[in-house]
Amino acid sequence: MKPEILIVGAGAVGGYYGARLAQGGARVSALCRSDYNAVRSNGIIVRSVAGDCTFIPASTIQSISDYKMVPDYIIISTKVLPDIDIPGMIRSIVRPGTAIVHLQNGIEIEEPSMAAFPDNEIIGAIAFICASRPSPGCIAHEDYGRVTIGRYPSGSSAKTESLADLFRTAGIQCDIDPDIITARWKKLVWNASLNPISVLGGGADTREIMESPPALQLAREVMAEVVMLAGKSGHPLPDSIIDKTIHDTISMKPTKTSMLQDYEGGRPLETEALLGNALGVSRRVGVQVPHIESLYGLLKLVGEKKRRGA
Repeated sequence: MKPEILIVGAGAVGGYYGARLAQGGARVSALCRSDYNAVRSNGIIVRSVAGDCTFIPASTIQSISDYKMVPDYIIISTKVLPDIDIPGMIRSIVRPGTAIVHLQNGIEIEEPSMAAFPDNEIIGAIAFICASRPSPGCIAHEDYGRVTIGRYPSGSSAKTESLADLFRTAGIQCDIDPDIITARWKKLVWNASLNPISVLGGGADTREIMESPPALQLAREVMAEVVMLAGKSGHPLPDSIIDKTIHDTISMKPTKTSMLQDYEGGRPLETEALLGNALGVSRRVGVQVPHIESLYGLLKLVGEKKRRGA
């Protein structure tokens, strides 16, 4: 029997991986909001460096109440925003044996699901991908694409292994990390630095940031604060991760960060997930992170002005 998967948030990331999981042999449905009409009519059109495809979800729904199946996996790929109550949104369809997968950015984002569904498996998932949604129901995949997953808060499981196999069958490199929390801190080294700088830098893409000595130095300082916080919270990272992150960013195709895409599209920014939660950790462990705090304050101001249309 095919695994039953519901993608909650079928944007650039969720739509792309939903398409690939369907190719891997799963029965994949999609909860869409703004793209509902386009996806219902034409499916999700993927233009990808790994091969184009059109993904027709098994079921395209606009409300969770319209989902009538029993999911093996609920993959959450919405933005991490304070006003999105994921446990409340999915509670009616979570069943015994359903695994809840957080395919999202940031740290400490699985905690609400862990508290709400203590008898269900929670899986953390981290995407390394350059993808955008140029128009409703259309995804442009430009670079990368691998995924790291792991049982939250640690270890692996049969459900995790089965999900990894589905990704791999579809040609997606999928690594299982038994320490998914540390893996999230590793990703935050990039996300907490490059995402905010791209917005506050007037719409700079990754290459423009790398080629600006002051911006690159700021990125290094933020990365160093993330590394320090990770170590203080019990998830030490190697100092070499900063140079590696910068080297990998220089090597990638120039791209607009996901936060910059959200800003330019008039959508809310993941300020709390990428910076606010890190500030919370800094207060708990009693250390100062002035660069992260400065970026956080500026992003909150920029986000509020954008919201007001100023």
